[in-house]
Amino acid sequence: MEIIIANNSGFCFGVKRSVDLAKKALESKKDKYCIGPLVHNPQLVKSLENQGINVITKEEALKIKDSLILIRAHGESEDLKNILIENNNELLDATCPVLKNIYKKIIQKENEGYQIVIVGNKDHPEIKAMDSYIKNGIIIKDETEAKNIKSEEPIYVVSQTTNREDFYYCIANFLKENNDSSVVIDNTICKATRLRQESCKNLSREVDCMIVVGGFNSSNTNKLFDVASSYNKNVFRIETVKDLPLQKLSEFKKIGIIAGASTPDEIIEEVVSKMDEFTKEDFMNSIEDSFKKVYPKDIVKGTVIDVKDDEVFVDIQYRADGIVKLDEMTEEEKENPKDHFEIGNEIDVYVIKLDDGEGNVSLSTRRVQGMKAWKELIDKFENNEIVEGHIVGSNKGGLTAEVNGIQGFIPASQIATYFVKNFKKFVGETWELKILSIDERKNRLVLSRKEVLENELEEKWEDLEEGQVVEGKVARLTDFGAFVEVNGLDGLLHVSDIAWSRVEVPSDVLNVGDSIEVKILKLNKEKNRISLGRKQLLEKPFEAFVNSHEVGDVVKGKVVNLLDFGAFVELADSVEGLVHVSEISWDHVEKPSDELNLNQEIEVKIISIDKEAEKIGLSIKQLQEAPERPEKKVRRENKANNKPRRKVEKDHSQNFSSDADLNNNLGNLLEQALFEQGGSDLIAAESNEEAINQEEKAIEENNEVDENNEEL
Repeated sequence: MEIIIANNSGFCFGVKRSVDLAKKALESKKDKYCIGPLVHNPQLVKSLENQGINVITKEEALKIKDSLILIRAHGESEDLKNILIENNNELLDATCPVLKNIYKKIIQKENEGYQIVIVGNKDHPEIKAMDSYIKNGIIIKDETEAKNIKSEEPIYVVSQTTNREDFYYCIANFLKENNDSSVVIDNTICKATRLRQESCKNLSREVDCMIVVGGFNSSNTNKLFDVASSYNKNVFRIETVKDLPLQKLSEFKKIGIIAGASTPDEIIEEVVSKMDEFTKEDFMNSIEDSFKKVYPKDIVKGTVIDVKDDEVFVDIQYRADGIVKLDEMTEEEKENPKDHFEIGNEIDVYVIKLDDGEGNVSLSTRRVQGMKAWKELIDKFENNEIVEGHIVGSNKGGLTAEVNGIQGFIPASQIATYFVKNFKKFVGETWELKILSIDERKNRLVLSRKEVLENELEEKWEDLEEGQVVEGKVARLTDFGAFVEVNGLDGLLHVSDIAWSRVEVPSDVLNVGDSIEVKILKLNKEKNRISLGRKQLLEKPFEAFVNSHEVGDVVKGKVVNLLDFGAFVELADSVEGLVHVSEISWDHVEKPSDELNLNQEIEVKIISIDKEAEKIGLSIKQLQEAPERPEKKVRRENKANNKPRRKVEKDHSQNFSSDADLNNNLGNLLEQALFEQGGSDLIAAESNEEAINQEEKAIEENNEVDENNEEL
């Protein structure tokens, strides 16, 4: 086996400078911090942290005072540096000199009127820092975004220092083609990066396989992997010696090694040494020793070595690599495997079979999740613990709920402490549930919400008492009332207790989900019933009315009911008063309906208020001036003697019970006689004085008749 190390591997000048500054920082007696990882190499960062340089975020850095703060090689914004200095911190600026030069260029060009366009990953710390030095920069990552840029101003294009040169120029040329204005393309890719990529390309053409060494989160190392993959089909990406795919490397005679700009020399040396120390036979024995014993249905750990759109390759330290097909991924992983799997990450996989027919081990991440979930649920069942379930569906028998990715069933009788007719309304909710039974072999999980609620009832009842005013939430509406959730319990707010005014149906006043204040009228713990009232917290309409009105006030109202003895008038919402038939008019009124109509708007005077009986007496006639009445003549006294008169039975059909009856009937007789003599026009011609004289004469004659009858 021949091992060839590429030229220009390992630390670049900028990274070496930042590491040297970090070593200098270790000499300080102050507290030492670095904003973000110094370089993209976790082993080096961990080593520095162990020596006293703590990695912090920008937000944390703003709170640091009187300390030494290291600015990493990727750089930071000028504003942040100024704040750190204001907080009396000492700064060691390890920003790469190449980046500092780019800052000067883009600031100058923006001042000259250029639109600055940066080609790179907007989430990379280098690009974030670069963008902070200009006012209106545009960051693009590919050709598609380049096609969408149209600028009337001249464009100045710069690159992330770790980009591939061919990739950068391809995007920059798109900008040039799509804009009529001047486009200046400045190749700001780090020279060290270009040299590494060129060395990687040349070496990849010469060897049987390539090993790219560097942090999995390192941009320049990822670019080297892309370059190597373009010229060699056997490329392995590793971070340390432990990631070496020994079983794969044994197949090749000539192996090339290249390391990213953030990779320390000692890691490169360790990789080369590991491969150099074995003869072919020793190497094979070492490989055999490194193999794990793997069996179907095992759950093993593996390292992701490649990710495609529909499958993921995993090194499980077996004779063959494992492969996770799309249908063996979880639902989230299926959507986009590249978002959920990253090369170098260690994951748990379930071994389906050792040979899928193509020499690979068939693996599953979906089944790992399922097996773990079943184990967790069994443990919770045995310990009588509560689980959380999301309601995902319904059927005639109950609801289906997802718990830890496993579907369970909630029978209708176990949904609530009361009868439930409509199950669908619960779909989408998340509940606390108790496991009634579980059988992994039969894939059966039965759950209950009712038992959870019943266990909570005892504690909830203790917090309630009659007469208490509480906040409640309207849970559902019926024709006879509203069910309101109070302290997790359902109480009934009857339609008659919603408001003092008449409520036809609760939905006229309330909506499901409304938060309302209610009073507890009655509690029945045995029957699990709570009676609630809302109107009891509102002022009575009668009390409100009488507090603002008094006897003698004149008010407006509407006639709402007509009876023989009077008319009921609505004075305000749910407040009525009575106009007695005798208070309608100064003239005799036989029936209220002769003078008034339903819904008629009238003006009335308050003549009495009975607060205890909640009654209001009204009058219409007292708003009018009383008419003058003619004086009645004094009845003649009987001069004959003072003997008591013998009562004579009278014919009720001819005699009258009162003067008023007599007057009315005599008037009718007179009207009829006049009508027969001369018709209605004669009646109209009679003067008031003549009518009165005739009426008085008739009264006198009638009195004489009475006296004669009594003498007889």
